[in-house]
Amino acid sequence: MTFHPRPRAGEATPWAFPAPERGTLPNGLTVLRCHRPGQQIVAVEINLLAPLDAEPEGLDGVATIMARALSEGTDKHTAEEFTAELERCGATLDAHADHPGVRVSLEVPASRLAKALALLADALRAPAFPDSEIERLVGNRLDEIPHELANPARRAAMALSKHLFPAEARMSRPRQGTEETVARIDAAAVRAFYEAHVRPATTTAVVVGDFTGIDLDEALGDSLGAWTGSVAEPRPVPPITADDTGRVVIVDRPGAVQTQLLIGRIGADRHDRVWPAQVLGTYCLGGTLTSRLDRVLREEKGYTYGVRSFGQVLRSSPEGTGAAMLAISGSVDTASTGPALDDLWTVLRTLAAEGLTDAERDTAVQNLVGVAPLKYETAAAVAGTLADQVEQYLPDDFQARLYERLARTGTVEATAAVVNAFPVDRLVTVLVGDAAEIEEPVRALGIGEVTVVSG
Repeated sequence: MTFHPRPRAGEATPWAFPAPERGTLPNGLTVLRCHRPGQQIVAVEINLLAPLDAEPEGLDGVATIMARALSEGTDKHTAEEFTAELERCGATLDAHADHPGVRVSLEVPASRLAKALALLADALRAPAFPDSEIERLVGNRLDEIPHELANPARRAAMALSKHLFPAEARMSRPRQGTEETVARIDAAAVRAFYEAHVRPATTTAVVVGDFTGIDLDEALGDSLGAWTGSVAEPRPVPPITADDTGRVVIVDRPGAVQTQLLIGRIGADRHDRVWPAQVLGTYCLGGTLTSRLDRVLREEKGYTYGVRSFGQVLRSSPEGTGAAMLAISGSVDTASTGPALDDLWTVLRTLAAEGLTDAERDTAVQNLVGVAPLKYETAAAVAGTLADQVEQYLPDDFQARLYERLARTGTVEATAAVVNAFPVDRLVTVLVGDAAEIEEPVRALGIGEVTVVSG
């Protein structure tokens, strides 16, 4: 019997996060392009400098309604026609508003990129904002709010923002508005917000995919390049302030069989030199099933299906300042709320006293750096990260350098960063659950003043 030779592994190909090419169209619109051979689904991310803190007083949610209305008709197509044209391209178009601004996302087969870019440009250049569609979107948003309030995780996030940030700060209020503010929004308000904040000179387009056989310059010039608008003065970015005095807020849900936990404060964003160490240390604390929090609360005690720690950038400024939300989240059964919090604080205190181990650090580096080539297999993943960098005023090579910095970060650095990120006496703890069952056990822990609010 003849056997074929055993296959041998080839040389490992070095990987680095894709480097984009940056340019500017004659109308002032910034373009980042990244050619990715083989990626036949092209991803386009549009950053519009229309932040939530620019919303008029009493109209929280108008940025969200505007974002959703961008695909509801233009000067060339009705809402139904616009949707049909997108479908003919095999394209999807989504938009959402957040603290840094409005993000519009397009995915389309490379062969239909030019047509889809033309539709996208029409939506940005001349959205119709018809009264009937705005009324429908407002109604839809009002219908969503009760469901969000009923969701323990969403309710916890709202409560944390409300109690962490000053009442006058936009970050203290729901990102998509409340029933009171959304009900005030009409087509005139949406048009006014659009006219005040959406223009090519303050917009960035990120385009990622396989451009073989595509004249991308021509496609961009004929679509986004045809958009005209005035040049706006840069908006001042208000500072982010927060009160992270250690305390507990219980959002009462009588009869709840589980308690939703959300523990947080604000900390350094990606501009700070501590960010790589903070990412690494936070991952060791609660980034995966093998992290410390899960080992104790899930594997040893069986309180939960999982507890996670994370850092999420809230907003950054051109000056290189900003803040991130640092948080621990999860859920436990009602009876275990007090013991679970006690053990969680014990994990944090032990971490501060003894530090991370080299084995924890090495595993985290392998997971974070080693998974990167898989994480960025799609054009959409690359485009999303590049758009995040633009939104946060970071250099185009930030993500590539981040992996290098993660690999160089030592155990001592990671320990210091995570301990500073989650100090046991400077955490705001939100619990969504049955106050009658959990209030006294939580008070007995002494982790901060306890306040009960209605759910």
